[in-house]
Amino acid sequence: QVQLMESGGGLVQAGGSLRLSCGASGNIYGAMGWYREAPGKQRELVATISRGGYETYTDSVKGRFTISRDSVKNTVYLQMNNLKPEDTGVYFCNARQLMGSEYWGPGTQVTVSS
Repeated sequence: QVQLMESGGGLVQAGGSLRLSCGASGNIYGAMGWYREAPGKQRELVATISRGGYETYTDSVKGRFTISRDSVKNTVYLQMNNLKPEDTGVYFCNARQLMGSEYWGPGTQVTVSS
């Protein structure tokens, strides 16, 4: 069973930046990504990256967030710039294997003050 652990969350003022990291305890052969859950809202996809480096983003973060991946270290990053209060939430790391297994991290809190 692969375990994921996020780090890098915190409190930041609007317009600031944070970098999230997520390390996996084993090799990940499928996509890795980030989801977030705001208070009272459903968990939503933020960004994903394939093992080959193909990136996708939800519209609200395009141009502000950048996802990257180190497949040797089995680590995925999320660089978040120009943060807005609506980016506040718990950010979860997600990883998938080619045969369908899926893993989640426990989450890291990101709070953006106005």
